[in-house]
Amino acid sequence: MTRIEAAVQDVFGFVPDWLIGLAWVCLAMLCALSAHRFLVSLAKRAIGPKRSVAIQILDTTSGPIRLAACLVAVAVVMPLAPLNDDLRSALTHLFAVASIALIGWVSIRAVDLFAARYLQRYRLDIAENFLARKHVTQVRVFKRVIDTIVIIVAVSTALMTFDSVRQYGVSLFASAGAAGIVVGLAARPLLSNLIAGVQIAVTQPIRIEDAVIIENEWGWVEDIASTYVVIRLWDWRRMVVPLSYFIERPFQNWTRDAASLIGSIIIHVDYAADVPKIRKRLESAVRESKLWDGAVVNLQVVDANTRSMELRALVSAKNAPQAWDLRCEIREKLIAFLQAEMPEALPRQRTDVILPSSVSPLQPFEART
Repeated sequence: MTRIEAAVQDVFGFVPDWLIGLAWVCLAMLCALSAHRFLVSLAKRAIGPKRSVAIQILDTTSGPIRLAACLVAVAVVMPLAPLNDDLRSALTHLFAVASIALIGWVSIRAVDLFAARYLQRYRLDIAENFLARKHVTQVRVFKRVIDTIVIIVAVSTALMTFDSVRQYGVSLFASAGAAGIVVGLAARPLLSNLIAGVQIAVTQPIRIEDAVIIENEWGWVEDIASTYVVIRLWDWRRMVVPLSYFIERPFQNWTRDAASLIGSIIIHVDYAADVPKIRKRLESAVRESKLWDGAVVNLQVVDANTRSMELRALVSAKNAPQAWDLRCEIREKLIAFLQAEMPEALPRQRTDVILPSSVSPLQPFEART
């Protein structure tokens, strides 16, 4: 190595030493990246395309491994590079910060790999996915909380390597009264959402793909992040709600314990309607539908006023979308049935006509209601 350094000095004697040292560092990093790329390609060829788990691990850890290879190369070259004290100190500090970033990056990747490996046994694309939604929700929330904590710790540790930041931290602890209150108030939204995320992961008032109603909007829980929840509304819009909302305010969860729902259909009919006949038609229409889950079908007179009766039909389905479609289908069939076979059951306005005794029914008359 000394002979190589002497030969380089003879050829590039006019170049400053600090520039030669930086060139050594850059060359070492380039060699490390080239070696990593070559070894990864060999490893993928040896593994083959069938072992997707090993390929996934290689792809996920490629970034941290590249950074680790660069740090190792720099650590080997640094003692041999002709650098002055100031530049060597700066590079050493940068090496320490990069090492801290590497540890945080490896920690996040390890959590990601564990979460992905754990969730491979659960599927969300099946009808009975209650257990899968439970585990996916817990793993995602805990993973993002852990990622946030790792990032905060890594950034804080990296900043504490700077003297100015360390002195500010000491002064902050020395005046922990008012400054602590200010910092606590500023961090309150973040901390409250993080704590709410842990509560949601443990108690699970919502899960991934739960059908919920929030602020009079109906949709599904699409994603649970570290500080917010994304709701996929029925018309493909997205509603972003803070995590603390689900702890502090009431909302409707239609799939908390089971996905099955009972839907109601309201129809107004005349007093001349044959309710048992309508009930039979309801039962036959429900049995003909593929959306009915075979659990609930019922028809009742739930209200009556001076003009009509109010019938409520109850039908059940496996989930919220099927319950909505089933309600629309049965409502359409009942209306068609009343129009075709029971027109006297359609709501009508009745009027009493009083004829004067001196007026013949065939003569003009005055109507009174």
